[in-house]
Formats: sequence, C-alpha cells, structure tokens
Amino acid sequence: MANKTALRELQQRLAERMAARETTLIANWLAVECAGVGLLFSLKQASEIFAPVPIKPVPYAKPWLAGVANLRGGLFTVVDLAIYLGLRDAAPGRGIASPQTRLVSLSAELNLNCALLVDRLAGLRSDEQLPLAPEQPAGPRPRFAGALRRDETGRHWQVINLEALARQENFLHIVA
Repeated sequence: MANKTALRELQQRLAERMAARETTLIANWLAVECAGVGLLFSLKQASEIFAPVPIKPVPYAKPWLAGVANLRGGLFTVVDLAIYLGLRDAAPGRGIASPQTRLVSLSAELNLNCALLVDRLAGLRSDEQLPLAPEQPAGPRPRFAGALRRDETGRHWQVINLEALARQENFLHIVA
C-alpha cells in the first residue's frame, strides 16, 4: 500500500513539473530604463551587458556620444541613450551616474561596434508579460520607435528597434 501511495505522489510531482515546463515564459525583451522611461530591446538585436568601464571622451563629437570604451578587447562607441532620445540634457563630464548604469552592446549582426549607456536594467520580459498597449502613440515617430507595450502594473514600455536605430543617419554621424 505504501508503494502505491509513493507511486501516486511521484506521478503527481512529475505531472506538476511537466505542467510548469509548458507554462514557462520565453524572454523576448531586455527591459531597461533611461531617465525613468521604460525601454525594450529585442534579445535578437542586443548582445551583451557590461558593467560600467572607463569611457574615453571623443573630441568634437555630438553630446550624446559618451565616448569609446574597451569591451572584451574591442573598441566600442558608447552612446548615452537618454541624451540621444532627448530624455535628459547633456551635462559636460557627467560620466557614469550610478552603479546601476550598464552598457548594452548591439548584436554583431548589426555590424556596428556600439554600446548603449542605460541607467538601469529592469530584467528580461516575454511577450505574454508585456502585451501591446491598447493606446498606441499617434503622429510622426522615429523609425526606431516600435510599439508601445504595457505590463501588469500598467506601466508603459517603448520598444526600440536597435537595427533601425543603428541605421539612422543621425546615429551614424557622430561629429558635432
């Protein structure tokens, strides 16, 4: 009798594990914050996340170009995304503001050694966690601004198409 009970318990645990695996969410997005605004990067277009490293300024560059940095032995331009998007004014010598600041490199498939300086990582998200927001912005928008999504708390998250961003003429011309 004890064997039958043990077998039933084992079967029940296995069934619960299988059900849990079926409901596992697959992450599609890297959620970040810039100047308090929630942004989403596709995991297909973002590559690695780096802790803050020394950034060397580039003379005569546009204010949003923070400089260049050595990431895993490669030279990457670093774009302060909040300044580029107009969410924050450029402050001379601002540097990395907090220990939460991170650099997110673009995918190698985009053929651009570039990392985006973001204020904070907010984690990985799935499409199920972030359905499309019922109200989408109207009017002209940059090509890199994708759909607006909303989480369970009602917070809006703006999708940023990193490939479209990397192909924008203004993004490619860094000289002031």
